[in-house]
Amino acid sequence: MKLCGYKIYFWSNENNEPIHIHISKGKPTSSSTKVWLTKSGGCILAHNNSQIPQNEINYLLEIISAQYFLIVAKWKEHFCVDEVKFYC
Repeated sequence: MKLCGYKIYFWSNENNEPIHIHISKGKPTSSSTKVWLTKSGGCILAHNNSQIPQNEINYLLEIISAQYFLIVAKWKEHFCVDEVKFYC
C-alpha cells in the first residue's frame, strides 16, 4: 500500500513476531520504520529507522489506527494464520 509517498508493507519472513507493519520511502527494507499494532486497536511506533519527520509519523499513525481491522485481515491473509499475536 502507498500513502503520501510512503510504502506500508509486511516483511514476509517476520510472521513469528507480533503483528506490525513497516514504512519507508523508496526500496522496502526489513530495517525500515516499524509500527506495532496493539490488541486494543491502536498502534505504537517501535522505531523510526527511516527517519520520517515527526509530523508525518503522527499522520501515518492516525491512518494506520483508522485502518486497523483491514491491516489485521491482510496480516492473517498474507501469513495464512487464524490468530494474531500482539505486542501489547
